[in-house]
Amino acid sequence: MKVGLVGWRGMVGSVLMDRMHQEGDFEHFEPVFFSTSNAGGKAPLGGQPLGDANDLKALAELDVILSCQGGDYTKQIHPALREAGWQGYWLDAASSLRMADSSVVVLDPINRHVIDSALDKGTRDFIGGNCTVSLMMLALHGLLAEDLVQWATCMTYQAASGGGAQQMRELITQMGTIHGAVAPLLDDPASAILDIDAKVIETMRAPSFPTEQTVVPLAGSLIPWIDTDLGNGMSREEWKADAECNKILGFGADRHIPIESLCVRIGAMRCHSQALTLKLNKALPVAEVEQRLAAGNEWVELVSNERNSSMHALSPSSVTGTLKIAVGRVRALAVEPGIYSLFTVGDQLLWGAAEPLRRMLRILVSR
Repeated sequence: MKVGLVGWRGMVGSVLMDRMHQEGDFEHFEPVFFSTSNAGGKAPLGGQPLGDANDLKALAELDVILSCQGGDYTKQIHPALREAGWQGYWLDAASSLRMADSSVVVLDPINRHVIDSALDKGTRDFIGGNCTVSLMMLALHGLLAEDLVQWATCMTYQAASGGGAQQMRELITQMGTIHGAVAPLLDDPASAILDIDAKVIETMRAPSFPTEQTVVPLAGSLIPWIDTDLGNGMSREEWKADAECNKILGFGADRHIPIESLCVRIGAMRCHSQALTLKLNKALPVAEVEQRLAAGNEWVELVSNERNSSMHALSPSSVTGTLKIAVGRVRALAVEPGIYSLFTVGDQLLWGAAEPLRRMLRILVSR
């Protein structure tokens, strides 16, 4: 199988490449690398020179195209290829095709049955889901698999990585700018903390504070809105939880799990954290809820709901760079029987972006 890779040098693409090397994926297909800006340049793995990612004729010779290039590229190239009669498989990290009737959102530990059914029916577009939604569903897998979730609310704490590499860079620059402004005061043990605090906020509010990417300060603060405004008090990021979760599960008009969200950007580099409130179809002892969560898939790591374990194992700093989905703070709420809360953390660049696409490619190669 000949597989074309586009956008492999970007943030998600680089994580994907690392995972494919780790898992020996390149041994199972013929990779062909493309570039939008460096056609003819040196390709990885000692293969042929980089192809032109806008060359429809060259792309049409591929069995699979895996794109991490972004939505604008997808909107330009995908319809042109399909209109020209290309029948290959399109795998994509961008959101452009997620909700199209012709596509399947892939998260195979959750919806392998949906993927297999779609392949049997001739579906050719398989799209990676929203990072926060994928991480949430992996965390809840043990409950979703037994159809126990009646509804859910999700309060997200999303890292700068969700906004792209430039937001991550700017977050560090903001941290450095703040530190530089108060370094002399920090070095003086006699300085008053309120003086330091006043200097910090003065620095953050100054027109010169670097906010080209984040629009408003992120370091030392947060951003209570992610993605576009839908005009009804909801952001598009918040809409995705309900829409994509139900599509991933393969639900139609006759089956639907209501999911409401409030999405916030915080000053973490990687990993999205989420506080969930769940209404289950029946009241269960907390220990049984924990057991079902832990048994959901091999990546869930249940963290006991006590202070020390939560502080050390349920944070971006402990999860970054791993495939584990940390789940903890599980408890029954006093509101009414059957309502529970939990907290989960997962790496936005791994299970949130690259890993579902990598695994979907292996599914195609193995058929």
